[in-house]
Amino acid sequence: MDQTLVDRMRAYLDAGLTMDVEALDATYDPAFENVRCDEEGRTVTLSKSLFMGRFRALKARGVSIGESVDDATFVTTSTCDAYGSIVMRRVKDGLPVLYTFVWRRAPHGGWGTLLREFTYEKDISALLELTS
Repeated sequence: MDQTLVDRMRAYLDAGLTMDVEALDATYDPAFENVRCDEEGRTVTLSKSLFMGRFRALKARGVSIGESVDDATFVTTSTCDAYGSIVMRRVKDGLPVLYTFVWRRAPHGGWGTLLREFTYEKDISALLELTS
Protein backbone atom coordinates (compact mmCIF):
# COMPACT_ATOMS: atom_id res chain seq x y z
CA MET A 1 0.00 0.00 0.00
CA ASP A 2 1.46 3.35 -1.07
CA GLN A 3 0.88 5.55 1.99
CA THR A 4 1.57 8.71 -0.04
CA LEU A 5 -1.48 7.93 -2.20
CA VAL A 6 -3.59 7.25 0.89
CA ASP A 7 -2.47 10.56 2.40
CA ARG A 8 -3.25 12.43 -0.84
CA MET A 9 -6.70 10.82 -0.93
CA ARG A 10 -7.39 11.85 2.66
CA ALA A 11 -6.43 15.46 1.84
CA TYR A 12 -8.75 15.36 -1.19
CA LEU A 13 -11.63 13.92 0.85
CA ASP A 14 -11.08 16.54 3.57
CA ALA A 15 -11.25 19.33 0.95
CA GLY A 16 -14.57 17.92 -0.20
CA LEU A 17 -15.95 17.76 3.34
CA THR A 18 -15.01 21.37 4.05
CA MET A 19 -16.21 22.48 0.59
CA ASP A 20 -12.79 24.03 -0.09
CA VAL A 21 -13.54 24.73 -3.75
CA GLU A 22 -10.13 26.31 -4.36
CA ALA A 23 -8.34 23.18 -3.15
CA LEU A 24 -10.71 20.97 -5.16
CA ASP A 25 -10.18 23.05 -8.30
CA ALA A 26 -6.41 22.70 -7.86
CA THR A 27 -6.76 18.95 -7.22
CA TYR A 28 -8.75 18.10 -10.35
CA ASP A 29 -6.56 17.87 -13.41
CA PRO A 30 -7.78 19.98 -16.37
CA ALA A 31 -8.48 16.66 -18.14
CA PHE A 32 -10.32 15.17 -15.13
CA GLU A 33 -13.25 12.85 -15.81
CA ASN A 34 -15.45 10.87 -13.46
CA VAL A 35 -16.86 7.74 -15.10
CA ARG A 36 -19.78 6.30 -13.12
CA CYS A 37 -21.47 3.00 -13.83
CA ASP A 38 -24.06 0.84 -12.13
CA GLU A 39 -25.12 -2.77 -12.04
CA GLU A 40 -27.49 -2.22 -14.98
CA GLY A 41 -24.48 -1.27 -17.13
CA ARG A 42 -25.50 2.39 -17.42
CA THR A 43 -22.64 4.87 -17.51
CA VAL A 44 -22.20 8.62 -17.35
CA THR A 45 -19.02 10.66 -17.66
CA LEU A 46 -18.69 13.89 -15.71
CA SER A 47 -16.08 16.54 -16.56
CA LYS A 48 -14.10 18.77 -14.23
CA SER A 49 -16.28 21.76 -15.12
CA LEU A 50 -19.44 19.83 -14.20
CA PHE A 51 -17.92 18.67 -10.91
CA MET A 52 -16.67 22.14 -10.00
CA GLY A 53 -19.97 23.74 -10.97
CA ARG A 54 -21.76 21.37 -8.61
CA PHE A 55 -19.35 22.10 -5.74
CA ARG A 56 -19.61 25.86 -6.25
CA ALA A 57 -23.42 25.76 -6.37
CA LEU A 58 -23.60 23.66 -3.20
CA LYS A 59 -21.17 25.94 -1.38
CA ALA A 60 -23.13 29.05 -2.47
CA ARG A 61 -26.25 27.48 -0.91
CA GLY A 62 -24.34 26.61 2.26
CA VAL A 63 -24.71 22.89 1.61
CA SER A 64 -21.95 20.36 2.25
CA ILE A 65 -21.52 16.93 0.67
CA GLY A 66 -21.20 14.99 3.90
CA GLU A 67 -20.20 15.01 7.50
CA SER A 68 -17.57 12.30 7.61
CA VAL A 69 -15.37 10.08 5.49
CA ASP A 70 -14.60 7.74 8.37
CA ASP A 71 -16.21 4.87 6.47
CA ALA A 72 -13.68 5.15 3.62
CA THR A 73 -11.37 2.18 3.38
CA PHE A 74 -8.48 2.01 0.97
CA VAL A 75 -8.33 -1.44 -0.60
CA THR A 76 -5.16 -1.24 -2.66
CA THR A 77 -2.81 1.11 -4.49
CA SER A 78 -0.76 0.73 -7.64
CA THR A 79 1.83 2.93 -9.30
CA CYS A 80 3.19 3.01 -12.84
CA ASP A 81 5.65 5.69 -13.90
CA ALA A 82 3.90 9.06 -13.49
CA TYR A 83 0.55 7.59 -12.44
CA GLY A 84 -0.86 6.08 -9.31
CA SER A 85 -4.22 4.50 -8.60
CA ILE A 86 -6.04 3.84 -5.37
CA VAL A 87 -9.17 1.77 -4.83
CA MET A 88 -11.54 3.04 -2.16
CA ARG A 89 -14.68 1.50 -0.70
CA ARG A 90 -17.46 3.40 1.06
CA VAL A 91 -21.04 2.68 2.06
CA LYS A 92 -23.84 4.85 0.64
CA ASP A 93 -27.42 4.27 1.75
CA GLY A 94 -26.38 0.92 3.20
CA LEU A 95 -24.80 -0.26 -0.06
CA PRO A 96 -21.13 -0.53 -0.97
CA VAL A 97 -19.74 1.96 -3.49
CA LEU A 98 -16.39 1.25 -5.12
CA TYR A 99 -14.08 3.91 -6.49
CA THR A 100 -10.80 3.87 -8.36
CA PHE A 101 -8.90 7.16 -8.45
CA VAL A 102 -6.04 7.79 -10.89
CA TRP A 103 -3.51 10.42 -9.83
CA ARG A 104 -0.83 12.11 -11.90
CA ARG A 105 2.53 12.61 -10.25
CA ALA A 106 3.59 16.24 -9.82
CA PRO A 107 6.90 17.47 -11.27
CA HIS A 108 8.36 17.64 -7.75
CA GLY A 109 7.58 13.95 -7.20
CA GLY A 110 4.48 13.99 -4.97
CA TRP A 111 0.97 13.20 -6.14
CA GLY A 112 -0.29 16.23 -8.03
CA THR A 113 -3.65 16.14 -9.74
CA LEU A 114 -6.57 13.75 -9.92
CA LEU A 115 -6.93 12.60 -13.52
CA ARG A 116 -9.75 10.03 -13.34
CA GLU A 117 -12.33 8.70 -10.93
CA PHE A 118 -14.14 5.48 -11.78
CA THR A 119 -17.17 4.84 -9.59
CA TYR A 120 -19.34 1.74 -9.35
CA GLU A 121 -22.72 2.20 -7.66
CA LYS A 122 -25.85 0.10 -7.49
CA ASP A 123 -28.00 2.67 -9.33
CA ILE A 124 -27.08 5.91 -11.12
CA SER A 125 -30.55 6.64 -12.55
CA ALA A 126 -30.95 9.83 -10.48
CA LEU A 127 -27.58 11.08 -11.74
CA LEU A 128 -28.54 10.25 -15.33
CA GLU A 129 -31.72 12.32 -14.92
CA LEU A 130 -29.69 15.29 -13.64
CA THR A 131 -27.25 15.16 -16.55
CA SER A 132 -29.66 14.59 -19.42
